[in-house]
Amino acid sequence: MYTGIKEGGMTQNQAMTLDERLAIACKAAALSDAGDEEGASRLIRTTPLPPYIAKVIKEKVGLDCLLQLGWNLSEVEAKFGHSWFSA
Repeated sequence: MYTGIKEGGMTQNQAMTLDERLAIACKAAALSDAGDEEGASRLIRTTPLPPYIAKVIKEKVGLDCLLQLGWNLSEVEAKFGHSWFSA
């Protein structure tokens, strides 16, 4: 079930600026360059997943899979509402 709370207690409902997204992408690239692919992947998933991508994932492989991927779903919830996670 989707709770809107990320690992470590961070909420997914906070807006993220473009500068914040770019800073995360740069840090993730640095981790990847240093050989830490797992860390880079974990970090990049803290950025909001675009709602249209979440919709396709939900339709193709299901909500449980989408939730297990660990993406920040704040924009999905803002666009589709919290009930989308139980439908």
